[in-house]
Amino acid sequence: MLWVDKYRPKTLDQVIVHQDIAQNLKKLVTEQDCPHLLFYGPPGSGKKTLIMALLRQVFGPGAEKVKVENKTWKIDAGSRNIDLELTTLSSANHVELSPSDAGFQDRYVVQEVIKEMAKNRPIDTKGKRGFKVLVLNEVDKLSREAQHSLRRTMEKYSASCRLILCCNSSSKVTEAIRSRCLNIRINSPTEEQIVKVLEFIAKKEGLQLPSGFATRLAEKSNRSLRRAILSFETCRVQQYPFKDNQAIPAMDWEEFVFEIASDIMQEQSPKRLFQVRGKLYELLLNCVPPVVVLKRLLYELLKRLDAEIKHEVCHWAAYYVSISFQILFIVPLVDFPSPLECSAQAAYIQPPLIRANSDPVALHS
Repeated sequence: MLWVDKYRPKTLDQVIVHQDIAQNLKKLVTEQDCPHLLFYGPPGSGKKTLIMALLRQVFGPGAEKVKVENKTWKIDAGSRNIDLELTTLSSANHVELSPSDAGFQDRYVVQEVIKEMAKNRPIDTKGKRGFKVLVLNEVDKLSREAQHSLRRTMEKYSASCRLILCCNSSSKVTEAIRSRCLNIRINSPTEEQIVKVLEFIAKKEGLQLPSGFATRLAEKSNRSLRRAILSFETCRVQQYPFKDNQAIPAMDWEEFVFEIASDIMQEQSPKRLFQVRGKLYELLLNCVPPVVVLKRLLYELLKRLDAEIKHEVCHWAAYYVSISFQILFIVPLVDFPSPLECSAQAAYIQPPLIRANSDPVALHS
């Protein structure tokens, strides 16, 4: 078992990071007045850990007895019937899924799942009808239609179903949904908190962790606790005992994006554009999230560009992120290098010029 799973806090009392939030959630459950919840914050900040600890606090150890199912819903969409298949993670008291995996049909998933859960309300130990919890991941990736549908459905079935929504950016969630939930911001852990967690894991594993090496792991994690723990375990496999100056390997996909950025800067031509797109497809085939690839590519490009062109590149990156929630992300991702590499005559938009910091290069015709 990976350390990131082995040492994940099981209860709210075991939480090391965000202890104040954990205790407030515990009070909320004790008062038996738990509303719909919206957890939001950057990846690796601990949102899912707090959610699972909260479910255990409410339902006990049974919340951990989950099963993975590939469920199919037959939906009547007026003139036609739609078969939707999604992977769900469920226990006797909760269901977890990502409706955005259904693409443009996500609104049907939201409606049908909540209706189904409302029909099968569990009976608590006192013989009263309880409520089920629906955990929806990546709510910020839902279409506007799906979010409007979610708002209507959560009002209709609020007596029998509680929603726990999870997302990275609350700004992409409609105000109507946010106003019906208790919004809980989960900040990225500080480097000091990450070091504290790494030292805790090292103690449990019986390892000697130099303070300098722990600090470097925290710094390179970009304040992602998940990444810090994974890097820590990788370094343990590669070399032990640890050294203060021990190399911390980068993620394979990050090195691949580094190569893509270098390719873009070395040559701007249709041939190179074709090669870059092939590498982007390869990243997608290996299940690296497109938005993660795009952000990392932007980060690598900005390190190589003159200040006068950085704003233009950021503009196009933001543009493709914004339209990614309207069309399939694979299209904007593989098209992102186009404004950077194609000429005004060949591209469908006016491209900026790219100038490397040391060697200005104009775009090829």
